[in-house]
Amino acid sequence: MSRKIKSKKKILRNRKTAKKAVCSGKNKLSKKELAEFRKLVLRRKDEILADIKHISDDTLKQSQKEASGDISGYTYHMADVATDNYDREFSLGLASNERKFIYELDDALKKIEEGTFGICEDCKGLIAKNRIKAVLHARFCVKCQEKREKR
Repeated sequence: MSRKIKSKKKILRNRKTAKKAVCSGKNKLSKKELAEFRKLVLRRKDEILADIKHISDDTLKQSQKEASGDISGYTYHMADVATDNYDREFSLGLASNERKFIYELDDALKKIEEGTFGICEDCKGLIAKNRIKAVLHARFCVKCQEKREKR
């Protein structure tokens, strides 16, 4: 049998099982699964908050002289100042991205409380558990995410 025929049969089989899951009411995660994902989300959120605190301690609570490690009383060279400013802005950019991720995790926690966590926002089907473990804030199943990325 050719690869195309095998893959088409597999796709049809997956569609049938997905339809059965939706028809049988299996379009939600169990309370036990939701509790496990809640722990994962909270653990990841704590890690990110610790990272943000570390970045802000290193970046914002030190003067430019302390951050550069320069203990002399001489004026700064322009290149050194520019490098220090770049490092500071880069660190603050990382912290900003981490804060956005915190918002995504907060949305995931809200969905867990509502019981809608793990359900694709487009097709209303279940998102694969492996995908959720990899991307805790996943809002779409792989198919729907691929469609969105192609737009």
